[in-house]
Amino acid sequence: MATEKTVATNRKAYYNFIIDRKMEAGIVLCGTEIKSIRAGKVSLAGAFARSEKGELWLSNTHIAPYECGNRYNHEPTRLRKLLMHRDEINELTGKVAEKGYALVPLRVYLKDGLAKVELGLAKGKKIHDKRESIARRQAEREIDRTLKMRRVKR
Repeated sequence: MATEKTVATNRKAYYNFIIDRKMEAGIVLCGTEIKSIRAGKVSLAGAFARSEKGELWLSNTHIAPYECGNRYNHEPTRLRKLLMHRDEINELTGKVAEKGYALVPLRVYLKDGLAKVELGLAKGKKIHDKRESIARRQAEREIDRTLKMRRVKR
């Protein structure tokens, strides 16, 4: 059974985008990057994936330099290649070519000791969609609060 440990999540992605589909991709890392990932020094704020010459690349992902590293430490925001099957890459590239779709990293996690990225095929939300999701979330909180109060009173 595969063990997973989530290292970083992109909470803004769920607020700014409607996620249609989720897929798993491996990351090509160099040097001390895996040690920084295991230490949880990853930020997905503003990160995105793009297709270039039939390959997927992860941009704007910040992996902090390893504290105990030496002069061969890695560049924090370098481009990182994503590993997926060719047919999956072609499918995602076709969808991204459609109007309004983007590839957004949702989380970075460790699966059996290997670093993985969960990519979401996402469509941008309009302002009214964001307001609607905020209102729905607040209504759910209010319902939960009311139910909890009723359970306590009995």
